[in-house]
Amino acid sequence: MMATCCIQPLDMVKVRIQLGMPGSPFSIASHVVKTEGVGALYRGLSAGLLRQATYTTARLGLFEQFMQTLRSRSPNGEVSIQGKAAAGLAAGGLGALVGSPADLSLIRMQADGTLPVEQRRNYKNAGDALLRIMKEEGVGGLFAGAGPTVVRAMSLNMGMLASNEQAKDMLKEAGFQGAPVTFGASAIAGFFASFFSLPFDFVKTQMQKQQPLPDGTLPYKNSMDCAMQTLTKHGPMRFYAGFPTYYVRIAPHAMITLIALDALKEAQKKFGL
Repeated sequence: MMATCCIQPLDMVKVRIQLGMPGSPFSIASHVVKTEGVGALYRGLSAGLLRQATYTTARLGLFEQFMQTLRSRSPNGEVSIQGKAAAGLAAGGLGALVGSPADLSLIRMQADGTLPVEQRRNYKNAGDALLRIMKEEGVGGLFAGAGPTVVRAMSLNMGMLASNEQAKDMLKEAGFQGAPVTFGASAIAGFFASFFSLPFDFVKTQMQKQQPLPDGTLPYKNSMDCAMQTLTKHGPMRFYAGFPTYYVRIAPHAMITLIALDALKEAQKKFGL
């Protein structure tokens, strides 16, 4: 949640780029401030915090539990890179199911400013968004785009947590200890998290922000249809639209999260938890 408070403006710009807004990240941020006010950069913060309190809490906790189980079953207490990747995939997928409603609210609140005035949903906050979605679209509406959300979370979690654990092991073997290990591993994890997850994040954003066409049908039938339409119309690099912004958003977020996680673990040890 601390990481989200720091990164929220970058996440807003990233979503606008994925929705097709032209210009550089700086020009987009400037346009948002001029037309919608400085507060628009933090639109959806309540949903973002709710998402971290559900999705990230679940994925980090589950990953730790999975790793403990794998270590206990290993003769030397070590986990292979394949085991770390599997733990990251499983934790990311399960965590995403928990956080999908909050993630949907966040995307819709951030995308609202790109829609015509008459089509804007104008959610007041995350609670209002969740209640209106249930009322207008049913409980199932809370999980719109859940498929790509889960796949994106699995790829991000694998890239972030598996590479973080592997980098820590490699840095320790190289003789590093303490803060250099934490900072170095988290920086490496930020890159791999960005690289593996952006294509899925792009599809997730398109699925979650879509609205019915005049004939009542949706632009995309499912996430695969969205991916194929995007590939056919725009080519493969479209999936990496906004990669520099996404990396600048994901890498610091991953670093702050992982550094805070290590600090919390150390604090728990001191209190015997």
